[in-house]
Amino acid sequence: MSTAGALKSVDYEVFGYVQGVCFRMYAESEAKKIGVVGWVKNTRKGTVIGQVQGPEEKVNSMKSWLSRVGSPSSRIDRTNFSNEKAISKVEYANFSIRY
Repeated sequence: MSTAGALKSVDYEVFGYVQGVCFRMYAESEAKKIGVVGWVKNTRKGTVIGQVQGPEEKVNSMKSWLSRVGSPSSRIDRTNFSNEKAISKVEYANFSIRY
């Protein structure tokens, strides 16, 4: 993980038709392509939650994907972002799916 530029961390929750549509798998693939770390997980209430960390511009790219793109069969109604903050170093080695 490059430390060039400011590092940022943000939590997210995605609402809509986002379970049973490979959302987590696509999120993991997109995060690795963009170059951010963190995690993604289904919730019991039908949403997807997680955390993204990395250089600010890359985190912003992932936020856009989580808000507007998603997996091909998903329908994103809205995405809430919280706890957005600057960090001195990333807390994860990669981006993973949690169960």
